[in-house]
Amino acid sequence: MNWSFGLGPRLLLLALTSLPVIIQPFDADAQTQNARMQGVRPLPRETQKPQVAMNAWTVGVAGGLLEGAPIRLAAEIARVVDDGHNLHVLPIVTRGATENVNSLLYLRGIDAAIINSDALEEYKSQVPDIQQRLAYVLNLFPSELHIFVRPEIQSLNDLAGKKVNFNTQGTAAAYSGPLIFSRLGLEVEKTFIPHQVALEQMRKGEIAGVVFITSKPVDAFVRGRWEPGFKFLPMPYDSKFEDYYLPATLDAADYPNLIKPGERVTTIAVPTALVAFNFPAKSNRYQRIARFVDHLFSRIGKLQEPGFDPKWKLINLAATVPGLTRFPAAQAWLERQPRATHASQ
Repeated sequence: MNWSFGLGPRLLLLALTSLPVIIQPFDADAQTQNARMQGVRPLPRETQKPQVAMNAWTVGVAGGLLEGAPIRLAAEIARVVDDGHNLHVLPIVTRGATENVNSLLYLRGIDAAIINSDALEEYKSQVPDIQQRLAYVLNLFPSELHIFVRPEIQSLNDLAGKKVNFNTQGTAAAYSGPLIFSRLGLEVEKTFIPHQVALEQMRKGEIAGVVFITSKPVDAFVRGRWEPGFKFLPMPYDSKFEDYYLPATLDAADYPNLIKPGERVTTIAVPTALVAFNFPAKSNRYQRIARFVDHLFSRIGKLQEPGFDPKWKLINLAATVPGLTRFPAAQAWLERQPRATHASQ
């Protein structure tokens, strides 16, 4: 009896273990596959299960590091565009804006991301059609290149072979800084330590310069007391930077303690942009981004009110992003606006 009682479960276990196990690979086409799977229009809300209704109009936005500006902007976007079951935006903390392209291409649940435009450089060989896979929604703000050096450094060439800090890994400076120096053919001894520590080492002469890539003005330069001779080096904008970068300047209004009135330091800026995966036009995920665009663009004025990041006041909805085309729904929204309204944005 005992033997025959145990035979049934054993045979069942044997049958189960003989079934094939199906593992679906998640490759570079995962977002496209997912879009096709979700291309069917959702059922009316009254007939949907709660989890279906909740997911039908949820948009995942890869922000960046918890301490960075991009995740803060993503959180503010989520507050303004929220529309209950009609639109729910989830800001997601990631390893940084420079790695968000990776998240947008391969990570499930990510529909849009805040990236630095030159992050596309890394994907030219890995994903040759990267500029067709992604499209920009909005040029958020420029992150200006600040090359701050000791008194004995007079030009970029003086930095050759010397220690230059590019902030911690995952930051814009840590990615874009070395890339920019590489384009110049400038070899330096790179360090990747927190800028606060590097600035103190710089005062002592242990580091020749620091590279910040962030929106001006930077508090460390506005509030810090610096001996005469500490300065920003100019970075000319030329054909080396036309693909992803924009021309920019630093002046006395930005840094009155470091730049004399009337003087300007030429530099370049890395556009920080909100981009989306280029989902098929009839898919549900495309429709989600289209609704997201409509809510965001229509409510941009709310983001420019007190209580939100001051960068929103500088937003130009019509501004382009080097290296990418505009998301079709964003382009259509702009084209629907009266000419006078469009020109004022």
